[in-house]
Amino acid sequence: MIRIIAKTVILLAVCFLALSVNAQKSTPMENSFKSGYAPVNGIQMYYEIHGKGGVPLVLIHGGGSTLESSWGNMIPLLSAHGEVIAVEMQAHGRTTDRNAPESFEQDADDIATLLKYLKIDKANFFGFSNGGTTILQIAIRHPEIANKVISLAGADKRDRFPAGFFEGFDGATIDKLPPPLKDAFLKVTPDTARLHTMFNRDVERMKNFPDIPDERIKSIKVPVLLMTGDQDVISPEATAKMHQLIPGSRLIVLPGPHGACIGAIEAGPAYPGQTVNAQSKITTALVEEFLNS
Repeated sequence: MIRIIAKTVILLAVCFLALSVNAQKSTPMENSFKSGYAPVNGIQMYYEIHGKGGVPLVLIHGGGSTLESSWGNMIPLLSAHGEVIAVEMQAHGRTTDRNAPESFEQDADDIATLLKYLKIDKANFFGFSNGGTTILQIAIRHPEIANKVISLAGADKRDRFPAGFFEGFDGATIDKLPPPLKDAFLKVTPDTARLHTMFNRDVERMKNFPDIPDERIKSIKVPVLLMTGDQDVISPEATAKMHQLIPGSRLIVLPGPHGACIGAIEAGPAYPGQTVNAQSKITTALVEEFLNS
């Protein structure tokens, strides 16, 4: 079933790409945008606003990332269709830390507080990796602010991850952080102490990754699109199990490893974070179809 879905989606996406590839030029992340810091539950949260019009789309990055490393490839494409708000979560990038561990619940609450600060009543949400898990918590804890949500490689339970995944965090040191993520952090916040704080916060959160009870996942009422790669950390089979729990949710499987379909730095050199590649255009077309349906 998963293979059939994946092949169907790829064929549809290639059709979208054929129609749009000549109209969309490969451009780096745009230079014209608004940015600022919002006082959010004890931290100063960095955000950027790109594009104009429509229901805002809030982008939430993955663990260890900045908004550029996860979303630099996608922001020009998505903001061509309307307003995009890209954020950096607790201790990540330019956002400050608080004297408390990271949690997905707190991240969801922080996003809700940010929207109040920006005087936005309702938005769409697109989260990648840890950001995809935060998306689930937004749908659970703050359904009143969520129009539609997209979770890319998010997870609701520890057993969605491959065997041995969590053991990799035991005794983890900063040298385990991929150099592209280190470089991305230090480019926007040249402070190694803050880099270590971010890394340690992320490691502790993943070591203690909490299951979301089935009844809470089943309680989600907002429209949900679940996405993953066919070689992703969160497998198509694991994502399909979440899909079966969330009433009315939709599922898309695209080719490639973690973050490939958005051109995230995390995906590796074959999917550079600042190059608008074919997969990013395909993903944009599918996201816009979901948001506009």
